[in-house]
Amino acid sequence: MEDYMTDKQFKTILEMVDMILDGCKDLDEAKEKVQRLIENQKSNPKE
Repeated sequence: MEDYMTDKQFKTILEMVDMILDGCKDLDEAKEKVQRLIENQKSNPKE
């Protein structure tokens, strides 16, 4: 079975990325924020 992302899901992800990047002073800060979200997701799996 193949999983596909809907346009709405893709838009939601892009909006979330926009919120993460908003207020970041530089690329390193943005990367740290994203990495923290990834780590939190790994420690709290929903599946």
